[in-house]
Amino acid sequence: MIIVHRFNIKPTKEQEQKLFKTLTLCRRLYNTALEQREICYRQRGKPPSCATQKKELPALKKALPEYKEVNAQVLQDCLQRLDNAFERFFNGLAGYPRYKGREYYRSITYPQAYKQNHFKKPGHIYLPKIGYVKLNNHFEFDPLKITRINVKFYNNKWYVNLTSETNEIETMDVINKIGIDVGLLTFAALSDGVKIENPKYFRNSERKLAKLQRQLSRKKKGSNNREKAKKKVTKLHDKIANQRRDFLHKISYKIVRKYDLIAVENLKVNNMIKNRHLSKSIADAGWSRFINYLDYKCLKYGKTLIKVPASSTSQTCVCGTHVPKNLSVRIHKCPNCGLTANRDVVSAMVILQRACHIIGLEAPEFTPVETV
Repeated sequence: MIIVHRFNIKPTKEQEQKLFKTLTLCRRLYNTALEQREICYRQRGKPPSCATQKKELPALKKALPEYKEVNAQVLQDCLQRLDNAFERFFNGLAGYPRYKGREYYRSITYPQAYKQNHFKKPGHIYLPKIGYVKLNNHFEFDPLKITRINVKFYNNKWYVNLTSETNEIETMDVINKIGIDVGLLTFAALSDGVKIENPKYFRNSERKLAKLQRQLSRKKKGSNNREKAKKKVTKLHDKIANQRRDFLHKISYKIVRKYDLIAVENLKVNNMIKNRHLSKSIADAGWSRFINYLDYKCLKYGKTLIKVPASSTSQTCVCGTHVPKNLSVRIHKCPNCGLTANRDVVSAMVILQRACHIIGLEAPEFTPVETV
């Protein structure tokens, strides 16, 4: 199982200059390699391969000595990024690779971090050609399992993303089971009747964000004031994203530590976002990221996550009776078994029932009591 930890780093002024220079040289190499591929394709009908371009790096360093100040692995990864971009393009997963401007090449990668101990000095990380950089590791991790180091500059801050591989824990016996129905009025409803409120971080900051964006639009392009206004907008976006990420991590952790079997709907969020009336609220809730967090945390702690088909979970009772209702109806009333409860809680119950049937467990019995 692959896990990525993100930490702040605080380089000195001299180290920051080296990092900026490295980003600039890598961006130029990326654009030059892209240009070389296009020229060769027009002239010969076949572009050079990634391996061929990597073999030309020693000649590049002789012609341009400043590239000797950049780690060889970082340069090779730069060319590999371009090759991956073309591969995604030919597979129909992305558009044609573009030339990178200064604002669009903001990270470098050391792809073979396992070959060198980058954490000899406590509280620091060693970046080849840069030096020991102060690391703000707010929780412990195993340095010997780090396989890849990515250094990123975002919103005037430096970060490192540390990729590590850990063994999955064997699945434990299922004792506690829970079904989860995600929504917009409440972020999630659990089959035991618990409801998690939706924090709506973007919605709550929307007015302030609109004000900052209006101020940005009034600034003259290319001016220092425009750059300052742009940083304010970026900073607020970053704050909203961090708040949402923190909320999702905490909620998913609590659920995974408490329950052995977790059942969720297999939602096609990308299709749901196409609804222009709900797209902003769905994106603000972060359903996809929440399910992804549950997925990898279940693997990490030996729990089981089941994704069930999402069709008609809100139109079905736990007794199997079809109970149609539109979105304005928030109370589920079954004419067959008499269950009266919040519709989202009943949907979570149905999701858990379906998950138990999928893996061959006995479905829990739900008492038809008032849980509104």
